[in-house]
Amino acid sequence: MKDNAPCISSLLMLNISSAPVKFHKKTNRRPLSSAEKWAQKKWESKRKAVFEPQESSASKQRKINQTGQQHTHKQKLQTPRSPSQRSNNRDTEENGDRREKSAAKSPSKVKTYPKKAPEEHGDHGRPFIKTSSLFRNNPEIPDVLSPTVNQVKEKVFTSNTFEELNLHPHLVATLHKVLNVTSMTSVQKKTIPVLMSGKDAVVRSQTGSGKTLAYGIPVVQFLQAMQPKVKRSDGPLAVVIVPTRELALQSFQMFQKLLKPFTWIVPGVLMGGEKRKAEKARLRKGINVLISTPGRLVDHIKNTLSIAFSAVRWLILDEADRTLDLGFEKDLTVILNALNATGLARQNVLLSATLTEGLSRLASISMKEPVSIHVSEDSEDTDEACPQAAPQALSDSYVVPERLQQHVVVVPSKLHLVCLAAFILDKCKFEQRQKLIVFISSCEAVEFLLTLFTAVLCVKPSTTSTKQTSTSLNFYRLHGNMRQEERTEVFQEFSVCKTGILLCTDVAARGLDLPQVTWIVQYNPSVSAAEYVHRVGRTARIGAQGSSLLFLAPSETAFVDVLANHNISLSEMKMEDILATLMKDECFKGRGKWDCKRSAAAFEQEVRDRATVLQTDFENYVHANNKSLQTAKSALQSFLRAYTTYPSSLKHIFHIRSLHLGHAAKSFGLRDAPQGLGSSITTNPANSKDSKKGKDKAKRPPKKLTAKERVSNLMRSEYLSGIDGESKSKKKRKKKKGQAEEEQSTAA
Repeated sequence: MKDNAPCISSLLMLNISSAPVKFHKKTNRRPLSSAEKWAQKKWESKRKAVFEPQESSASKQRKINQTGQQHTHKQKLQTPRSPSQRSNNRDTEENGDRREKSAAKSPSKVKTYPKKAPEEHGDHGRPFIKTSSLFRNNPEIPDVLSPTVNQVKEKVFTSNTFEELNLHPHLVATLHKVLNVTSMTSVQKKTIPVLMSGKDAVVRSQTGSGKTLAYGIPVVQFLQAMQPKVKRSDGPLAVVIVPTRELALQSFQMFQKLLKPFTWIVPGVLMGGEKRKAEKARLRKGINVLISTPGRLVDHIKNTLSIAFSAVRWLILDEADRTLDLGFEKDLTVILNALNATGLARQNVLLSATLTEGLSRLASISMKEPVSIHVSEDSEDTDEACPQAAPQALSDSYVVPERLQQHVVVVPSKLHLVCLAAFILDKCKFEQRQKLIVFISSCEAVEFLLTLFTAVLCVKPSTTSTKQTSTSLNFYRLHGNMRQEERTEVFQEFSVCKTGILLCTDVAARGLDLPQVTWIVQYNPSVSAAEYVHRVGRTARIGAQGSSLLFLAPSETAFVDVLANHNISLSEMKMEDILATLMKDECFKGRGKWDCKRSAAAFEQEVRDRATVLQTDFENYVHANNKSLQTAKSALQSFLRAYTTYPSSLKHIFHIRSLHLGHAAKSFGLRDAPQGLGSSITTNPANSKDSKKGKDKAKRPPKKLTAKERVSNLMRSEYLSGIDGESKSKKKRKKKKGQAEEEQSTAA
């Protein structure tokens, strides 16, 4: 035995020393670095997730045990052991073999370890759902360099009082006591004397400068001075045309206040959504100051016998350019023809904050030697009494309120939803007395965001890490598909509330005077620079202070230059600063433990984790049931249809081909872009011939995907735009069309 001992030890040494030699002979390449190993392991896991069949939990557990045993076996081969260690290990291996055999005979007895409760991981009870990263595969955010522009300034207030205008004393007293107005604004100082002299006028002034009173005061002064005294049975003496129902209601309320001392003059309003029978009854009784939307007035001209324009002396077109943009040009022609049939001389007034070519064409048709009134400082000396002045002379440069602070933020499509939610939380939950108006491109998107934000943001417990007090969030909605009673109720409620968020379309962009609005958020960019001016004009009214924020995708940053061409300058706000608001709210805390003393990189990562938690909450709500999922899909489709309506002059900035549809779907809480989305952009299912078939298909429950299929779909939506995807029905139609063409060619 003594002679054999050296031989055994030498054999062991040979085995140990020869092991690495064999390894180098097998692989004649350099060893992989840690980064390369990580990338290879990630690629292999993705291939397994997509292509491998599902495994049962028992087989997974056996695999884990086998890999653990292989690992321990390798350690045994590579480390020299004493005879006592080898004997102990032999016993443990035999015991392990027995346990494995018994586990194979009875798989139900395999020992499994229970998962820890969600609270132990610090995820606040959220189920872990795999979601694609918000911060990967995004386009690079370019630097926004807003060109320096000489912004057109407009003096709002003057020192002149209404007593200087030779008005009726009761009218002046009403202005002081009822409307709390003592001095004139610049547009009122220039416009009222011109209109009281009996001339036609085209008035352009910034939003919120008091244009309604600029034409309302001369109309009331003229009507109360008429002899013989105005009677209700005289019918309309002044007709005011406005583009939207809300603006009609607001103008009607203004005339009600102005006419308080003159009870014999009766104002009235006609607008869509109201009962025609009630409106006809009011017209039969008599209305002296008629405020109406174009479509409803044309309806009454054609169908109501009691309406007559034989006594009309005033025609006012408020926000006239918007009336033309909405497609009411034919309706305006019908109204002008009905007014011109009487042959009486009347005074015509056109008012807007922006003037367009269509408006100058309308002025040339309906007006006689109009006075063009511009209140900007550059035109102060020349514009007041310039007959037949071209309205487009200053149409290239727009005027915005001087105390309006304008901002722009560049956000990738995937982060739009989270960024908007963080901004709303910052302004309305952690600050006091903030009123926001958020402009969105479609009615369906307004409804979707209202439901989503109410469900996810409003139910959160208000546990904050700072000393700031949190307030409840009040969401309102306003769009053209709502019933008139709802629209009126929302308009009144939001006007009187102290804090709230109004999600709306462009129906609220014109003329509305909503008090104490502090922020205008353009979640979807406007279709023109003129529409941008009217949107931001809902704040900073009559010399007050206000702010605006424009959301742009990285591919849309050239819109800043378009605005600069109209003398509009924006300052950039960083997306990271908006998302950092989530650090104030512990509701969106990530899975890790946050320490405020850590580095800036750790802070940035924590912000990203919280943004991902919020996005996951949105996605969980959207995918909770079929109804919310279909609502999100229809909102996405309506957004895409609205995106195709940008004018040709802006197509190089806002083109549907520049959108990543997978990322756009992410901003609607969808985990991947719906199939056949490219074909549905231009096709409205409500107008299609197969709408009934589509309804039947929508009722079918969606096919449930396995976990592996979901991961593969996530990967596809992350890297593909989805616009080239075709549905099965479209492929079948193409196939049938090709076969029919082949048959025709063979027959020929």
